[in-house]
Amino acid sequence: MGFALQNANASRILQSFGADVHELSWFWIVAPLTGLIVQPIVGHYSDQTWTRLGRRRPYFLTGALLASLGLVLMPNADMFTAIMPSLWVGAGMLMIMDASFNIAMEPFRALIADMLPSDQRTLGYSVQTVLIGIGAVIGSWLPYVLTNWVGISNTATAGEVPLNLLISFVIGALVLVTSVAITVFTTKEYTPAEMALLNKQENNKETIDEKSSLLDIFSDFAKMPVTMRQLSWVQFFSWFGLFGLWVFATPAIAEHIYGLDPNNSQSSAYQNAGDWVGILFGVYNGVSAIFAFFLPAIAKKVGRKKTHSISLIIGALGFLSIYIMPNENWLILSMFGIGIAWASILAMPYAILAGAIPPQKMGVYMGIFNFFIVIPQIINALIGGPIVKYFYNGQPIYALVTSGVAFLIAALLVLKVEDTDDKALEL
Repeated sequence: MGFALQNANASRILQSFGADVHELSWFWIVAPLTGLIVQPIVGHYSDQTWTRLGRRRPYFLTGALLASLGLVLMPNADMFTAIMPSLWVGAGMLMIMDASFNIAMEPFRALIADMLPSDQRTLGYSVQTVLIGIGAVIGSWLPYVLTNWVGISNTATAGEVPLNLLISFVIGALVLVTSVAITVFTTKEYTPAEMALLNKQENNKETIDEKSSLLDIFSDFAKMPVTMRQLSWVQFFSWFGLFGLWVFATPAIAEHIYGLDPNNSQSSAYQNAGDWVGILFGVYNGVSAIFAFFLPAIAKKVGRKKTHSISLIIGALGFLSIYIMPNENWLILSMFGIGIAWASILAMPYAILAGAIPPQKMGVYMGIFNFFIVIPQIINALIGGPIVKYFYNGQPIYALVTSGVAFLIAALLVLKVEDTDDKALEL
C-alpha cells in the first residue's frame, strides 16, 4: 500500500515543490542508489541473525517503521522550508521511504524461501503477489476516493501538496506499521538448527555455527549461481521499464491523453489527471492480484520461464498501447497488460531463483539479487530525463514506449534462463 502511494504520487508531489518534469528521474535516483548499498548488507546480516523475533522479522519491522516516517514527512516537506527548500526535503524523504520499503520487502522474500519447499515456492510467491496487489489497489485509489467520494480537496496553492494526498500518505503509514506488526508478532520462523535439518544439512556446521564476514558479500557476488546471472538481465530490463512508468506516467498521461502542460502541476486539471493515474495504477495492481492466483497453474502447465516470458510480452503490449489510446478510459485496458506482467515480475524470478541458491545464503543472495532491480533504476534515473528532453522533444509519453521495448527484451532473455527447480521436479 505504501509502495503504491509512492509510485503513483511521488512525482507530482515533487512537481508541487518545484521539480521540472525533465528533472524528476534525477530526484528518484538516490532511493535505488541507497538500496544498492543497503540490500546485500541487510541480506547478509539477516542470514546471520537469530533473535527473539527470529531471523528476518527484525529487518522488515525496522524497514516498515522508517518507511512510515518517510510516508508522513514527504508530502509535508514544506514544513521544513526554514531549514532547506521543500523540494530537497521531499527528495530526501523519497530516498528514506524507498530504501526502507526495500529493507522491508527483501527479507519478506527470503522468508518465503526459508519456510517453503521448492515445489511450493511458486504458490508462495504468488500468494504474496496477491496480497501486494490488494494493498497496492487500496493505496493507488485512496487519493481519488478521498476527493470524489469523501469530498476532500485535491488542489493546493503553489509549493503545497493537496490535502487528499497528505491524508492518503498518513493512512498508508498507519496501515503499513499495523500490518507488518501483525506479521512480526504472529509468524513463526524456523531456527537455524531446524533450517539445517529441513535442508538435510545436519552435519554442515557452517550453516548453524559459523558466522561469515560482511566482506564475504563480494565473494558471494563473484560466486553467484548461473541461474542468478541469467536472471539478472531479465530483471534489468524489467525494472528499467517499471521505473519509467513510475516516474513519467503522470506527466506523460497528462500531456498525451489530457492535452495538459506537464510543467503546470498546480492546476486542478493536472491534479485530476494525477488522481486518474492513481486509479490506473490501482487497476494494474488489482489485475496482478487476480492473475497471481493463476500463476501456479500456468507455470505447472507450461513452465515458469514461458509463463514469465508470455506475461512480459503482454505487459509490453500494455505499455505500447498507451500511445494509441483515444482517451483516459481506454488506458484501463493498457493497465490490464501491465498488471499481468507485474504479477509475474513479483513472483516468477524469485520462484526460479530460490531453487538455485544455497539455503544458508538465502538472505544475502536475495539482497544481491536486488542489485539487478536498483541498477536499472539508477541508469534510467540518470538518462531518462535527458532522453525525454533532448531525444523525445520533451514528450514523456515516449518514456513509456521505451518501457514497452524493455519488457520485450526481458521476455526474450528469460527463455535462456536455467530453472534448476523445474528440472528437479521433472526428474
